[in-house]
Amino acid sequence: MQFRIADTFTDSLGKLTGDEQKAVKTTAFDLQMNPAQPGLKLHALDRAKDKRFWSVRVSRDLRLIVHRTASSFLLCYVDHHDAAYQWAERRRLDRHPTTGAAQLVEIRETVREIRVPRYVESDAPADRPAAASPAPASTSASAPRAPIFGGASDDYLLGYGVPVEWLGDVRAATEDTLLDVADHLPAEAAEALLQIATGGAPPHPTPAPVGTDPFAHPDAQRRFRVMGDVEALTRALEYPWEKWTVFLHPAQRQLVERQFNGAARVAGSAGTGKTIVALHRAVHLARTHPERRVLLATFSEALAAALRTRLVRLIGNEPKLAERLEVQSMRGIGRRLFAVRVGRLDPASDDDVRALLVRAAEDTQGHRFTAHFLWTEWSEVVDAWQLGSWEEYRDVQRLGRKTRLAERQREVLWSIFSRVRSELAERQRLTEPAMFARLAAQVADAGPPPFDHCVIDEAQDVGVAELRFLAALGGGRPDGLFFAGDLGQRIFQTPFSWRALGVDVRGRSHTLRINYRTSHQIRRQADRLLPPELADVDGNAEQRGATVSVFNGPEPDVRTFGTPEAETAAVAAWLRARAAEGYAPQAIGVFVRSPDQVARAVAALRDSGLTPVELDARSVVASGAVAVGTMHLAKGLEFRAVAVVACDDEILPLQSRIERVADDADLEEVYSTERHLLYVACTRARDRLLVTGVEPASEFLDDLRGRP
Repeated sequence: MQFRIADTFTDSLGKLTGDEQKAVKTTAFDLQMNPAQPGLKLHALDRAKDKRFWSVRVSRDLRLIVHRTASSFLLCYVDHHDAAYQWAERRRLDRHPTTGAAQLVEIRETVREIRVPRYVESDAPADRPAAASPAPASTSASAPRAPIFGGASDDYLLGYGVPVEWLGDVRAATEDTLLDVADHLPAEAAEALLQIATGGAPPHPTPAPVGTDPFAHPDAQRRFRVMGDVEALTRALEYPWEKWTVFLHPAQRQLVERQFNGAARVAGSAGTGKTIVALHRAVHLARTHPERRVLLATFSEALAAALRTRLVRLIGNEPKLAERLEVQSMRGIGRRLFAVRVGRLDPASDDDVRALLVRAAEDTQGHRFTAHFLWTEWSEVVDAWQLGSWEEYRDVQRLGRKTRLAERQREVLWSIFSRVRSELAERQRLTEPAMFARLAAQVADAGPPPFDHCVIDEAQDVGVAELRFLAALGGGRPDGLFFAGDLGQRIFQTPFSWRALGVDVRGRSHTLRINYRTSHQIRRQADRLLPPELADVDGNAEQRGATVSVFNGPEPDVRTFGTPEAETAAVAAWLRARAAEGYAPQAIGVFVRSPDQVARAVAALRDSGLTPVELDARSVVASGAVAVGTMHLAKGLEFRAVAVVACDDEILPLQSRIERVADDADLEEVYSTERHLLYVACTRARDRLLVTGVEPASEFLDDLRGRP
């Protein structure tokens, strides 16, 4: 007998208390072992439209809803008695007549007029078959909206997985009601309609041949999975809110399992599941090639620790798989391999190098370069590219460094940099880029590399020296390198050419379009901070406008105040309201631009009665406390609610960065990365977002509000 679970079951399980979840899991295990045992108390649901729905008694009040046939058993839902029965009475398990995918279809009973926030803003594409265009943006709020899909044929809508009984509601949907209708549809239909309404053109799924298993369809596998044994069910139920451990979107699964004949990259805006793809990709490669080793690396040690936790949840008790899958930060894997393959490492810290630069500059006459300029020129050009001669520095393309330098100026600079290089060599000290360069050379010359496959998360912030090292590891082999990242979240690295280092992802770069983490409203406002298209130095473009979110939520709250005290009081009240709604402290994050503003965030938390815990580069979110940190530390984290505070003028963008700009052309890069920082902080939120500042507030807040 096939024993399956549905994503609706894991969703409902995650909403129960800890003790209730334990009782449900025990019942689920008993069902898997022997669904026919008398003690389970299965009861047919007389009022359900689908007569194959049964209830299973978990406790005095809890009921588990299952779909039962002679050859299959599907865990569908769990809740308290009345709510569980009502859920089953409004559902039916069907095979879609066009796509052939198994769907849990909500039974349509009455047409309700529901007001929802306006979301769809783009005109429909001109080539959309038979569907009416949205009303012009100038239409008044009281005027009736034109149905978006009013002229669409049955075949057109059915081709996207719309259930037959929802065809009329879809055709009647306007800009004001489309989101509400989408909430009642299977995921593939909702996603396709939202993409079309916002200007996208999703392909129709390939219909399954008649007679094939409806649960084998890619769209069905995003919500139904076979549990082959107790261990598989244990992993699925241990963390029910981590649905990605069991269910994958078809677009994600395709990238996870696809074979690439060179370096490949998956892109996408915040919340589209790039990290999830990277995790599953690493596990897939390890499972598919039992004799090979896989590296899964990311930007920082804190993110690497989070990946290790997620990896344990994904592979469970497969120790042999874990032995061949190493998770490290880029710095961590570099230092470990250097010690093993090269020898003892005596690292030169940034402070060490800064001191050497200052001393060399003081001894060099005839220049006006600031200490900050010298440091950035060293770290972003000379050290990053490991330039070893005047000729190399004279001829290098200073991508990302917009300050123009005449040859005479470069000569003066090289006299400073060459002295620093000599002093580091005399002391046998290596900077991190020098470590990676030495390691890359050793890997290239020493036969088989230590890893057969490398999967890199947060790839937008991989540096020049790190990428040179990864190119040596990947070696141009099929499936050797796989990157996951978002150019819109680049906050640490200046742009440079990957192709110049032998990593070419052209033709093997793919963009994810479905946002799972952030509500429509938060994603829409955060997207206003960035252009609709971003491109890297090699011309690989990321189109951001076609991204859609899969769930609805409250509008973000963007507020400004006359004094810091008024801001503190308002943020504290907002935090208390979230706690009163049942948000756990660890599900809330508070972020600021720089360490100087952390005290303002902590003051609001203390006034709210919640306990703050300050993040650092290695810390993870602590249970029972609200995470507080800078926007840089928000990278890779997720919260149900986020407050971004102290967004004042001269704080965002940071005035000290602007004042250090040596050339007006550098302002563009400063403003770009400052916008990226705010985007990263805002998109950590799933359901609730508050952004505050004190007047005069940051100009970026007007962008969030959509003001010109």
